[in-house]
Amino acid sequence: MSIHKRITKKSEDYSEWYLDVVEAADLAENSSVRGCMIIKPWGYAIWENIQKHLDAMIKATGHINAYFPIFIPKSFFDKEAEHVEGFAKESAVVSYHRLKFNPTSRKLEVDPEAKLEEELLIRPTSETIIYDSYSRWIKSYRDLPLLINQWANVVRWELRTRPFLRTAEFLWQEGHTAHATMEEADQHAIKMLNVYKTLIEEFLAIATIPGKKSESEKFAGAHTTYTLEAMMQDGKALQACTSHHLGDNFAKAFNIQFQDKDGKLKYVWQTSWGLSTRIIGALIMVHSDDNGLVLPPKIAPLQVVIVPIWKNDSEQTLVLNKAEEIYQMLSRTDITTKIDIRDYLTIGEKFFEWEKKGVPIRIEVGPKDVQAGHTVVVRRDTLEKSHVKFEDIRNAIPATLNSIQQNLFEKSRQFLYSNIHEVHSYEELKDVVENRNGFALALWDGEEASEAKVKEETKATIRCIPFDMQSNITGNCVISGKPAKYRAIFAKSY
Repeated sequence: MSIHKRITKKSEDYSEWYLDVVEAADLAENSSVRGCMIIKPWGYAIWENIQKHLDAMIKATGHINAYFPIFIPKSFFDKEAEHVEGFAKESAVVSYHRLKFNPTSRKLEVDPEAKLEEELLIRPTSETIIYDSYSRWIKSYRDLPLLINQWANVVRWELRTRPFLRTAEFLWQEGHTAHATMEEADQHAIKMLNVYKTLIEEFLAIATIPGKKSESEKFAGAHTTYTLEAMMQDGKALQACTSHHLGDNFAKAFNIQFQDKDGKLKYVWQTSWGLSTRIIGALIMVHSDDNGLVLPPKIAPLQVVIVPIWKNDSEQTLVLNKAEEIYQMLSRTDITTKIDIRDYLTIGEKFFEWEKKGVPIRIEVGPKDVQAGHTVVVRRDTLEKSHVKFEDIRNAIPATLNSIQQNLFEKSRQFLYSNIHEVHSYEELKDVVENRNGFALALWDGEEASEAKVKEETKATIRCIPFDMQSNITGNCVISGKPAKYRAIFAKSY
């Protein structure tokens, strides 16, 4: 771990800053396979905490977990034209099932006799393989709604990759549900979007804008795609998650029908929704600073680190006893705590490491602190130091953790809304997305041609049509001059 490497300042090079924080916090590294990353223990522990909270929330809404194969017959994708077109360029394909050893070259080679009768795609998303099963599982209205989630890995052959944000393989969960009516499916898609909103805002402390994707930006094969859009510190957008109302497109492609109460055969209506390790990239870019990672306490693998400070054996005994006392006190309150007793690092190196890794609170205990009856508490979010009496620690530390969590969310919320700029002309729109590092809120005619013009000229896209910004729409589209149908958020994105 490169704990001594200088982190590039955000103001100097935001992209390099991001990579430096990933390295300094020991979150991940590039693997020997181009475009793939190794999620290191600290990074994976963050994902485990996100997974733990989200899994509980998903199950609380009536879903159950299952697992489906990573290999998908190519013919399954051919059944839904829009879906296959959307994933064609990103799909990795398996054509052979066996290798053979060449004694001359002493290398493994593809066995030409082991060519598969049908090529297999390595899961870029699971709609097709899951819905093949649903066509057998669903026969009656009594089988509905069918609410299933899976935790899995996904392969999408990205050309340009960056740890967490865009990699050839990533981890995620994907929910897939089937319903008796279109209205029920749509309501469920929005319900799951709200589950994500709770997770992202309450646990990850990231403010988001909920809304609907435009037709050109929606998921391939979906009827409607709903999204949560977050703003990074450089003003770019990041799609935090998506929830899709699939309509009956896949039901017709895979013949998923049920017999209703009147004995009539009908196609089901479906949803799919997912959140991936990409959210860790958002976590880094929303909260972190030039000193390294900053973690919200609710998802931090370690919430408090206690650093004892001593110079000789007698001081060591004194401060370690007090550190152990604090550790036991906090552990009884379910606060994840660690005492750093490594004697091969200097005190400064320990401070440096835990700061880089984003641990919310550092408690310093030295012999003078023990004699004075207090300890030094350092907040990672503000780097503020304070003295806390030993008898007050039991209440002060939980209160400080709550304060950090609230402060990070409020900071994210204020940054988001202070950088949404309502524009009244096309020139203003371009100025915002190209020069002002923020979101442009603009009247839009709802036509793909207008949207495409912005994308071609600025590389900005419609991130969403915000749910709560659609009232009293009067005026013309800032791009075409035609009557406006929506207010849309335009921004560059990751």
